[in-house]
Amino acid sequence: MSYNHRRHTSTMSFQIDPSSRLINSQEKTLALTCPHCQVLAHLSVSAVPRFEELQTYRPSQVGIVYRCDACNAPVFLRFTVRMYATSRIELSPQFTEVERAREKFTFTYLPEEVELLFREALICFSSGAFNAFASMCRRTAQAVFTDLGEAGKLRLFDELNDVRELAALSADTFTKLKSMLFGSATDPRPNIPVLDGYEAGIALEVMKDLLYEAYVRKGKLQQAMLVRRFFLDETQTNITPLSNAS
Repeated sequence: MSYNHRRHTSTMSFQIDPSSRLINSQEKTLALTCPHCQVLAHLSVSAVPRFEELQTYRPSQVGIVYRCDACNAPVFLRFTVRMYATSRIELSPQFTEVERAREKFTFTYLPEEVELLFREALICFSSGAFNAFASMCRRTAQAVFTDLGEAGKLRLFDELNDVRELAALSADTFTKLKSMLFGSATDPRPNIPVLDGYEAGIALEVMKDLLYEAYVRKGKLQQAMLVRRFFLDETQTNITPLSNAS
């Protein structure tokens, strides 16, 4: 996913040389989830701002157009300028995706209020508004707990502990997730932690897992049972009794 890619870019070096070429130390490994075709694909440089114009106006941020190698659509990335030098313009290895791939989730089995809140949470995430995303995750969790009751809340807390072990979450990350999702609902100023892009990505996967366990898994299982019951009834109806056949 793209937020993991953002985490890994810290080892890369981005520079624009006097001939307006972008020099990337790990160009062949630059990949992210395309916002158009939703495929994790390699990116190729398509357009770079002119070196002379950047040196003249010296903007604090620079936009570069890439091409998705999977669908050939343009992908726009924005970089912060670290330094203007005579022979190069050095860019920060951390970039912002101007358009982020929309996150997908099966909403079919979610209660109406939970679906509404989580859809808005995903919009916040895709827009890069990670702390708004954290607030919407908190509201989504509260709606889930109201729907499932205290027993359901305890069951999902146990699920969060399981995720902690399965994903080897750090103590700090787990504390943030617990505070974000299971903090007191009566607190007039809830302690919702500040998240960076990587932590928001972890929170997103945790929310998907909790909602899957709370609603989607049960809904899919019940639907599968109904389908099997339907075909079983149809088969029994169409079987000709032996007595009639003779």
